[in-house]
Amino acid sequence: MDAREFAREFRKANNGGTDSPEAVRKRNLEEGRKNFRTFCNLRKPDFYKPGREYQDTLCDTLQAAYEKRLVDEKTGKPVKYLIINLPPGFGKSYTLANFVNWCYGQDVKNKVITVSYNGVIAPEFSRTAKDMITEEEIPGEDNYVTRSFFPELKIKHGDNAIMKWSLEGSYTSYLATSFDGTVTGMRGNIIIIDDPIKNDKEAVNDAIKEAHWKFLKDTLTSRMLPGVLVIIVLTRWATDDLAGRVLAKWPGKCHELKLGALTEDSPEGKSICEDLFPTDDLLEKRETLSDEMWGANYMQVPVDKKGALYGTFKTYDAVDGSRFERVISYTDTADEGDDFLCCISGGVIGRYGYVTDVYYTDEGMEVTEPETARRLQLAGVREALIESNNGGRGFARNVIRELKQLKCYKCSVTWFYQSRPKKPRILTNATNIMEQVIMPEDWEQRWPKFAEHVKKFQRKGKNDHDDGEDALTGFVEMVNGDVKGKKKARIGSKKKLGL
Repeated sequence: MDAREFAREFRKANNGGTDSPEAVRKRNLEEGRKNFRTFCNLRKPDFYKPGREYQDTLCDTLQAAYEKRLVDEKTGKPVKYLIINLPPGFGKSYTLANFVNWCYGQDVKNKVITVSYNGVIAPEFSRTAKDMITEEEIPGEDNYVTRSFFPELKIKHGDNAIMKWSLEGSYTSYLATSFDGTVTGMRGNIIIIDDPIKNDKEAVNDAIKEAHWKFLKDTLTSRMLPGVLVIIVLTRWATDDLAGRVLAKWPGKCHELKLGALTEDSPEGKSICEDLFPTDDLLEKRETLSDEMWGANYMQVPVDKKGALYGTFKTYDAVDGSRFERVISYTDTADEGDDFLCCISGGVIGRYGYVTDVYYTDEGMEVTEPETARRLQLAGVREALIESNNGGRGFARNVIRELKQLKCYKCSVTWFYQSRPKKPRILTNATNIMEQVIMPEDWEQRWPKFAEHVKKFQRKGKNDHDDGEDALTGFVEMVNGDVKGKKKARIGSKKKLGL
């Protein structure tokens, strides 16, 4: 459908086609100024076609985020970070270049910063956005360009740079940079991060992921204007990629638009845009690609999530501690090297364990012994089990001594030797954990390092850490009565535990 056909269809939908072409064009321009989707439809009708619902969703979400109408359900505040996950070939970058133009049309003083994978790619987005502004209408044809809608938009005279340029009526409108570049001389209220991860090898490179996070947190944050909108466009290779870290760190400030190439409402799936990518072609591509590549690129499922042991944990908003039948704790002590101590405490109601506290640290025993005792007291624990492997017996004795100094006499601490191999225990209890262990709603924010390690734990292959998983396993075993202390602990008086 070309621009003329689109205008004709638009006219049919408005006043039954009785308006003159001039009147239709005037109305189209007015609508395009107000509505980003219409702006795209009219500029590029051969791509932005009616019926491509994913485009409606993408365009409407971008406009809502810009206009501060996209709000977090819990906080009621406009989102700061918009994360966009779409398969390759669906026009993400092109739509964002159009979006930059439309935003300039709303306010010429908008300041845009785009961040690309490296300095070679960085100019491409900038050049596309700039060329759209300078594009002229084709004489004698019913066509639309950016300046059809916003004739006042002009590149400042003599500003021929690609990486940094200005519009007339503004000072430094646009800056393109990369993760290996700098952000100097400009602050932005619209920041677009485009595809920071190059491939699956980089997706599992902790150094690269850490560099991206540091660039956002330390460099970009200092260049953000009040009311900034940060748009992160990427393929979800890993749960701890840039999007994953932002979602975990600032959940109340984020909105994730995630659309897989195939819907999940049928056994085989159906393309979200049949005329752009037919279902049969996508199914053939799925057979060709590895599960990891297909999941990451086309279904927006992080590679490490594909083989992750745990899915989504059950959560609770609030729980009445007076209902707890038992208050328990399980501790896996640190051995050496990169080991973490993990102490999980919570209350038991029936066959469910409600986690109320997680102590997860790689600090030394001089810190962990008194802190563990303090946390056991605060959580109101009555039954505490500590693995005696790796020096746990001595650790348990010192925790008991610390509890006495705190005048906490209702907590029974016992130790035992765990003779069963760790990995088989973790694997066989995974289902019980997902079914019976209930986390606080904000558990990922309260215990970020614990959450990071637990969510990354893979069913197959080598894992860097298994301490959190071991403690979770011990906790659910206590809930089910599979492991017990040497002596039965008293529950004591039931009271709310500050929950």
